[in-house]
Amino acid sequence: MEDQILKTPIEYLKGIGSQRAEILKKDLGVFRYENLLEHYPFRYIDRTRFYKINELNPDLPAVQILGRIVSKEIVGDKRVKRLVARFKDDTGIMELVWFQSLRWMDKIIQPGSVFIVFGKPSLFNGHFSISHPELEAYQPNAVSQGNLTLQPVYSSTEKLKQFNLDTKGIQRAQAALIDQCIRQITETLPPYLMKNHNLISRQKALYNIHFPESVEALREAQRRLKFEELFFIQLKLLRTKVLRTQKFKGSIFENVGDNFNTFYTQKLPFELTTAQKRVIKEIRQDTQRGVQMNRLLQGDVGSGKTVVALMIMLLAIDNGYQACIMAPTEILAQQHYSSIKALLGDDFVSVEILTGSTPKKARRGLHERLESGELNIIVGTHALIEDAVQFRNLGLVVIDEQHRFGVEQRARLWRKNIIPPHVLVMTATPIPRTLAMTLYGDLDISIIDELPAGRKPIKTVHLFHSQRLRMFGFMREEIAKGRQVYIVYPLIKESEKLDLLYLEAGIEAISNEFPLPEYRISIVHGKLAAKDKAAEMQRFIKGETQIMVATTVIEVGVNVPNASVMIIENAERFGLSQLHQLRGRVGRGAEQSFCILMSSLKLSADAKTRLETMVRTNDGFEIAEIDLQLRGPGNIEGTQQSGVLDLKLADLALDQQLLSEARKTVIEILENDPDLVNEENLILRKYFEKRSGGISWDKIS
Repeated sequence: MEDQILKTPIEYLKGIGSQRAEILKKDLGVFRYENLLEHYPFRYIDRTRFYKINELNPDLPAVQILGRIVSKEIVGDKRVKRLVARFKDDTGIMELVWFQSLRWMDKIIQPGSVFIVFGKPSLFNGHFSISHPELEAYQPNAVSQGNLTLQPVYSSTEKLKQFNLDTKGIQRAQAALIDQCIRQITETLPPYLMKNHNLISRQKALYNIHFPESVEALREAQRRLKFEELFFIQLKLLRTKVLRTQKFKGSIFENVGDNFNTFYTQKLPFELTTAQKRVIKEIRQDTQRGVQMNRLLQGDVGSGKTVVALMIMLLAIDNGYQACIMAPTEILAQQHYSSIKALLGDDFVSVEILTGSTPKKARRGLHERLESGELNIIVGTHALIEDAVQFRNLGLVVIDEQHRFGVEQRARLWRKNIIPPHVLVMTATPIPRTLAMTLYGDLDISIIDELPAGRKPIKTVHLFHSQRLRMFGFMREEIAKGRQVYIVYPLIKESEKLDLLYLEAGIEAISNEFPLPEYRISIVHGKLAAKDKAAEMQRFIKGETQIMVATTVIEVGVNVPNASVMIIENAERFGLSQLHQLRGRVGRGAEQSFCILMSSLKLSADAKTRLETMVRTNDGFEIAEIDLQLRGPGNIEGTQQSGVLDLKLADLALDQQLLSEARKTVIEILENDPDLVNEENLILRKYFEKRSGGISWDKIS
């Protein structure tokens, strides 16, 4: 019964109708009853407390004031037009200001009318004002729903407010919906699970999340609904993993042979770190279980992931298999190829590269040598996925930078052998543990958490635009020592024109400070053709230019050991993980490297935290944790495409303990009942299949 009622189109809800339904669909993604029920309040406010105007101070959160509109006027010309109303109570006068929906607001607020105003007060020129407040016509006898000290606040939009669907309007719609369907809401978790984790019923939780009876009831409702979200995500991921291990047998690499040993004892130019040795051991154990390996290798920039991958490739070759490494761009593939060749030398194992620009004739030769098994390692881009590329016996696939490749592309590489090859995914973006457990829950995770000996930490400083001369002086000193410098400008998507202006103004200033013939500059931006971009990059890599100016983020992984200075202009516009990635472009050689963050004087609290974090630490995992807290999981690189993070209430930064609890529970359930056929787990199976659109277990993965 619940199915039917919650699938009802939203236009049929009392008080909604077709016009409002259209806006709800467009602005909030609310199509059916169930979507509205899952549009949870983002906070709760105490509606029993009214403030007086003379009690206001700018540190207060949103407050509620009862008063009368005295007058109103539209101020400013068309670009900066605003509606200003003077609002009075028995202790003073303040302003209410609107910058949008002026015509509509102008109709609503008439001098003399009495309103309850709700919003955050701010102080401007000695007067208090509230921008875009919520308004409610004062009705002394109106009955409010739920507990007045915990009134729900819902996110809304300007367009919705025009249709009376502000937070109050949404609250009314939720009340109508709950009245109509609360009794038909069915349970999704088995009784034993609710008992073990001390969870309230789903019915009670959904009622109390919208209209909490008390602070305690709200806390229990949040805990129950968050647990359910995290539990079903983990069930989906771990079930996929169980299926894969049942379904796909894996090649066994039992011999540690000549290639591996000779490389380790004679060719490796440095001592492996403890973390690298530990990871090699973890991977080695995977390749001996007879099950296809799927492992995520996480390591900070420069932690030596490539060497680990190379040693596993040599292990595959020792056992009669071929290996391939796939990178997202030609520049990166070229770089992997160069570093692998440099490590292996010429007459050790055969290594070739295949990209979009490999000539036709050379391609044919490569294809033949791969099919005959003569070629041991191939490095490439998406070109490796093409049907024409056939291996004699592919045993290991290494994929660089996970978020650039879809699951479908990985699957096409699996099909290159009768027994699917082992898969090692490398990422240079450290991912917080909780996020990794959620995004890559179906992969085993290995972490390289130390840098090679002798690597000097990069020194990071934050300068304001007014200290630019100091920056130029520092650049001259470093270039005089024979070093190279990166200067990166942000790419602000909304305004490519603005970007190029920034870049052009920047280049002009730099060309004046660093004139020819003494200094030479490479320039890379999004408007350049791919081959011009590659040519400019090559000039810098070869050391023909000392300064590289770029808008588009310099390719992840581009390795120029002689570049020792990274200057990031308008650093406040970058996210933390982006700043950390950019900083990782330097510090590749033995010399001390530097990162200079340039910003304007006006910084938001978040921007300040980001820049302070960068100056304070080089630890990518710590940075990723702070990034998760600042930005929330939805924006962390790659999570949007993953489709996994459909979290309505749970927060991966705050609910780490609950996530671990949910994951542990799922592991226990799947160990005892992998197909969820036991009587007590049928409710889970049913709910899961319903959520996956009727997908049967064996189709997942």
